[in-house]
Amino acid sequence: MRQIDISEIIKSVSELCMEANFDLNPDIEIALQVAQQKEENDRAIGVLQNLLKNAEIARTGRLAMCQDTGMAVVFIELGQEVHITGGNLEEAIHQGVRLGYQQGYLRKSVAHPITRINTGDNTPAIIHIRIVPGQQLKLTVAPKGFGSENMGSLSMLVPGDGLDGIKKAVIETVKKAGSNPCPPIIVGVGIGGTMEYCTYLAKKALLREVGKFHKEEDIATLEKELLISINKLGIGPQGFGGSTTALHVAIEYAPTHIAGLPVAVNIGCHATRHKTRIM
Repeated sequence: MRQIDISEIIKSVSELCMEANFDLNPDIEIALQVAQQKEENDRAIGVLQNLLKNAEIARTGRLAMCQDTGMAVVFIELGQEVHITGGNLEEAIHQGVRLGYQQGYLRKSVAHPITRINTGDNTPAIIHIRIVPGQQLKLTVAPKGFGSENMGSLSMLVPGDGLDGIKKAVIETVKKAGSNPCPPIIVGVGIGGTMEYCTYLAKKALLREVGKFHKEEDIATLEKELLISINKLGIGPQGFGGSTTALHVAIEYAPTHIAGLPVAVNIGCHATRHKTRIM
């Protein structure tokens, strides 16, 4: 049995909050560079250049790359042989978010859904915990801005809608979103499960490395087909046109009920921030 004190978790979460907001992930930066080289639309090229410059300024200046520093979504893989000591795990996550947003001078964007009164410290975080084998604790902090979050969708399809229905649900969601989620976007798709699990899968899909397609060939083929179709929409970087509406499409799926076919789409902006630490 391995022991991890909550003080270590608080420190890690606070640092991950800042790193995710300051440092564009290398896979996304490479994808933007490749897109810039392939683009033929001058306005699109200019936007991509500005996005890369913005990322450099944020990284070197330790500044938030976007004014919307997001609602903190935290994914935890907790080894079943790990014992958390010194306090409550979920409260440690909230405290880490609280400190990270204070120390990093990150905008506090969390409010009561009815009164709209701001909580003042960007908590509570959204926490997803999975118990896994082993003696490690894996933390992923994914600050999610709502310019992109608001553009997601859930479609409770029926089995008869099939593959065509899935494609239509994804493409129509991106088409309706237009420039709102700050393209070029990353598209996370959840298929199957239940209503709530499907949306979780779509959010989790955004954590996959850009350019890395699903390990199952038929799912990877669908991802690639959707990416081509989305980029044919012509929305382009920040909505100014071009062939780079999306950098990547990632699908996660789960078995579902014989009467259902849930499909969720969670759109990530050009930054799609997330950082991971294994303890």
